[in-house]
Amino acid sequence: MHAGENPRHRSNGARPSRDYLTIEGVTKAFGDTKSLVGVDLRVAKGEIHALLGSNGSGKSTLIKILAGVYQADAGTLNMPSGEIDLTAHLPSDVRASGLHFVHQEPSVFPSLSVAENLQLQRDAGRNPLASVRRSALHERTRATLERFGVDAEPETLMLDLAPAARTTLMIARTLQDDEDSRDRILILDEPTATLEAADVRMLFDALRRYAAAGQTIIFVSHHLDEVMNLADRATVFRDGRNAGTLRREEFTESALSELIVGRPLATYFPSPGVRGDENPVLRASGLCGNCVDGVDLSVYAGEIVGLAGLVGSGHTELLRQIFGIENLEAGEVSVDGEALRLGAPHLAIAAGLAYIPADRYADGIFPDLSLEENLGIVSLHRYRRAFGLSRRAERAEASRDLERFGVVASSPAALVSSLSGGNQQKVIVARWLRRTPRILLLEDPTRGIDIGARSDLWTLIDQAVDEGAGVLMTSSDPEELARVCNRILVLHSGRITHELDGSSTSADDVTELIHRPTPVAA
Repeated sequence: MHAGENPRHRSNGARPSRDYLTIEGVTKAFGDTKSLVGVDLRVAKGEIHALLGSNGSGKSTLIKILAGVYQADAGTLNMPSGEIDLTAHLPSDVRASGLHFVHQEPSVFPSLSVAENLQLQRDAGRNPLASVRRSALHERTRATLERFGVDAEPETLMLDLAPAARTTLMIARTLQDDEDSRDRILILDEPTATLEAADVRMLFDALRRYAAAGQTIIFVSHHLDEVMNLADRATVFRDGRNAGTLRREEFTESALSELIVGRPLATYFPSPGVRGDENPVLRASGLCGNCVDGVDLSVYAGEIVGLAGLVGSGHTELLRQIFGIENLEAGEVSVDGEALRLGAPHLAIAAGLAYIPADRYADGIFPDLSLEENLGIVSLHRYRRAFGLSRRAERAEASRDLERFGVVASSPAALVSSLSGGNQQKVIVARWLRRTPRILLLEDPTRGIDIGARSDLWTLIDQAVDEGAGVLMTSSDPEELARVCNRILVLHSGRITHELDGSSTSADDVTELIHRPTPVAA
C-alpha cells in the first residue's frame, strides 16, 4: 500500500509539544515468551504518532493491553484524566479512559444506511422498544458528518461509500458522543491495510484535519511511506522493547528501517550473487500465450533475474506459464538442458521448479490446514508408509523446519491461518526450499509483509541462491528489483524491451523504463 508521494505538512504549522499520554514500564509475557519488556511511550497533544515494528515486535500486544483485551504484567497509563493501572485494565474501562480504537477491518453493516450505522453505538443499552424519530436521527447524523468532514448523506448505504469514507465514518462513530473529542486519544490499528492508494490519501487528509484541530492520534502501520507522509513522530518496537523514537525531520527510509530490523538498510537486501558460467538452469524460447508474445530468456545458477512491468505487460503471466498454471500457445522451456512439458505443474515440480504466488492467502496457503500439513503438501512422498502417511514423521520434520526457517508459531499443529502474514510467507517458501529446487519462480514474494519479515525472507532465498538455485521473480517494488537482481528484464505488451545490469541499475531506472515502452535497440 502506498500513500502517495506528496510530502505531508501540518496545517497548523506547529510541532507537537508536552506529553499528553504517557505509557510507562509495560511488561507482558505469555508463558516463557516475553512480548513486552518495560515499554515506555510518550504522545503529545494534537500529534499524529506512528507506531512501527515487525510482526512479533510487541506493538499489537500493546494495543490489546490499551484496549483491555490483555492485562499487562506491569505498567501504567497516564492521561490528563488520571493514572490507569494496566494490570487491571478491562474492555469495560476503555471508553471512560478516553481511548478510542478503529481497527483495520471497520465493523460496519453494509446494507444499513450511514445514519443507522452511526446510531448503532448510541443504541447500546437502550430500551429496544423505544421508537426512533427518523428526522431527528438524520439531523443528528448530518451534524456528525459535518463535524468530522465525512462526504456522505444520512440515507446513503454503507456499501455505496468509498473504503476511506467508511473508515472515516468509523472514526466519527467512535468519537461522536464526546463533546470535545480533542480530549480523547484516537488509536488507528493499521487502518490502511485494505485501502487503495487513492483511499489512503483521502483518509490521511481527514487525519491531518483532525490533528490540526487538536486531536491526538496513534497510528499503527508497517508501511514506511505512510509513516513518512503522515506522522509527526514515530516510535519503533523491536523484540518487545522501545527501539527508539524519531521526529519528522529525522525520518528517512534507512533510519526507520535500521530501527525496525536492527541493522543498516544496506544489509536488508542480499547482494546479487555471482552467476555460474555453465549452461543455464532455465532456458525459455519463443513463449507465446495470453499477453506474452515471443519471449526468450535464460536464468543461470546462483543468479536472480527480475521481471518488471505494468499490469498486463506479461511479467506475471510468464511465471505462471513456465510453471504450467497458465497455458502457452507456443514456445519451449528447458531445465538443465532437458525439455519441460508445459502446462503440467506436477512435471514442473518434478523437474525442480518451485512457484510462490503473489496472493498468499488465496493461492499460497491452505488456511484450514495445520502448519505441518502446509509445509508437507508438496513433499508427501517423504511420509508414505505401507499403510498411509506417517504423521509422526511429518510433524518431526515440521518441528525442525520451524527453527530452520525462522517461522514463529506455537506448534506444527497450529493452523497456518493463525500465523502473521510474514510467517505465512516463510511457510510457503520453506515448503519449496525443502525440495532444494533448481529454479524459484517468485511472484512479488514480499508483498504485504513488514520490513523485518522481508529481510528474513530474503535471507532464506539468498541461501538457496548460494547453493546454486536460480531465481526468476517479479516485484511491485522497483527498489527491491534494483537491489537484489543480477539482471532485470523489462516487459511491455508481452515483449522484453530492455535488459538492465543489476549492479548499475537504480530503482528510478527501473521505474522509468517500466513506463517508457521504447524497445531495446537491435
